[in-house]
Amino acid sequence: MLVHFFKYHGTGNDFIIIDNRHLQFDYSKNSLINHLCNRRFGIGADGLMVLMKHPELDFEMKYFNSDGKEGSMCGNGGRCIAAFAKKLGIINDVSEFQSIDGVHQAIVLRDAVKLKMQNVSGIKQGNHYYFLDTGSPHYVTFRENLEETDVFEEGRNIRFNTRFKKEGINVNFVKVLDDEIQVRTYERGVENETLSCGTGVVASAICATLESKTDKSSIIILTRGGKLKVCFDKINNNSFENIWLQGPIRHVFEGKIEI
Repeated sequence: MLVHFFKYHGTGNDFIIIDNRHLQFDYSKNSLINHLCNRRFGIGADGLMVLMKHPELDFEMKYFNSDGKEGSMCGNGGRCIAAFAKKLGIINDVSEFQSIDGVHQAIVLRDAVKLKMQNVSGIKQGNHYYFLDTGSPHYVTFRENLEETDVFEEGRNIRFNTRFKKEGINVNFVKVLDDEIQVRTYERGVENETLSCGTGVVASAICATLESKTDKSSIIILTRGGKLKVCFDKINNNSFENIWLQGPIRHVFEGKIEI
């Protein structure tokens, strides 16, 4: 069977996207998704998304990590699938769609996509580290020597320690600059450092305001894959609302693959 696929990336966080409104693609096969995401034997991607019909909203997004298992919310994936929906003619510039963590709004601009994230509360704080959920669970820690940090080894050790091993957690290493922050992320499900993580930069931006004790409502984030912007309303140190993730996306190529 030939499957028509599209390849997108958002600041280097890359995805296979399949239009599955007619249910031709069986996304229940974890081994198939893992194979398609394999960078040597498949198409290659950090994850795979299928676009589904929804009875009330514009569409539904289902996201799978490269290990083949269904994942939690993916911010960069949400931005990419909104651009994909516009390419298909399902939406114009503004969209509402269903994801695993609820309904999201997206705005497709000329050179970027803005995605509204869920409100964040219940932030747990330690000694220069934080736990929070921005649609996916995140551990955020601050470093001065970010470039020298072994993100794979340190991230893997945190992700697989006894506290987080069962459910897993994404691990973000953050450096605060004058007007920006730098972020590097180890992602569960990918089990490696990715060039960018949407829910991770949202978590990092929120925690940077807490760590620096500032009242900024807009932060520029530098990832290894490019630049993102996060805006929010800080209600208090434990509650953030009206959170938007914005940045560029790119349609890389499309093709057909035998499965």
